[in-house]
Amino acid sequence: MSDNHSFVLSCCSTADLSKDHFETRDIHYICFHYFLDGKEYPDDLGQSIPFHDFYQAMVNGAETKTSQVSIGEFTAYFRPFLEEGKDILHVTLSTGISGVYNSASSAAEILREEFPDRKIYIVDSLGASSGYGLLMDHLADLRDEGKTIDEVHDFAEAHKLNLHHWFFSTDLTFYIKGGRVTKTAGFVGTLLKICPLLNMDDLGRLIPRYKIRTKQAVIRQIVEKMKEHAEGGLDYSGKCYISNSDCPEDARAVADLVEQTFPKLNGRVEINSVGTTIGSHTGPGTVALFFWGDERVR
Repeated sequence: MSDNHSFVLSCCSTADLSKDHFETRDIHYICFHYFLDGKEYPDDLGQSIPFHDFYQAMVNGAETKTSQVSIGEFTAYFRPFLEEGKDILHVTLSTGISGVYNSASSAAEILREEFPDRKIYIVDSLGASSGYGLLMDHLADLRDEGKTIDEVHDFAEAHKLNLHHWFFSTDLTFYIKGGRVTKTAGFVGTLLKICPLLNMDDLGRLIPRYKIRTKQAVIRQIVEKMKEHAEGGLDYSGKCYISNSDCPEDARAVADLVEQTFPKLNGRVEINSVGTTIGSHTGPGTVALFFWGDERVR
């Protein structure tokens, strides 16, 4: 990580970008934890266990559990930056799905007493996976343009709801297991090849929006949602990220359709993996699409 920036830009590993991406953009991250059949691992972007192996273990019946970052871990993670005389802007996984914002905020309170001259900002992303990653990437752009920590913090608070998260699943097994879908609905859905289309609301919660029959139809529909909500509609010129849980062909199909539909896109669609924290709840077969657009209102 370079050391030439005036403040530290930081997030949780659940922003689901690659290790390379984080390092290239000088974005620091702290790892969540997950358990696979009772053994604890860091959610370290597929370093400890490759993503494919993790999802295969789930398919084979392994028990998964996740745990967020503790106050003590945050304190130990933040302290060296403060000792170097750096201010910190840390953005957390959505409070709609995790309590990690509270841990980070408690750690910041403890450290503000110890380092009264330093600024420590904690922002609730109201996002998840590479959508939260897309927010981090943009905050790195602002920092690199020379914006101050206060300006970058204000932008994050003002625009985090402009980041759209739409996703579908072609495998309901783990949605049923986690109680997000009832057994009956799951059985009927699997029979009818229903792929639920969900998004993230203005409180950062995952909300099922549509039941769509067949994968081909849901791929078309998710790109329709982007046409409907993206900044500038078909003239969208921002970046677009996709994350997927071990279904790269489905992710590629969505990316191809996005690239055909939005000729002014900023570069190719970036495809990442859904990390082990979020993946523990979705299981394999989930594709998520992220882009900048109108404000999420409900």
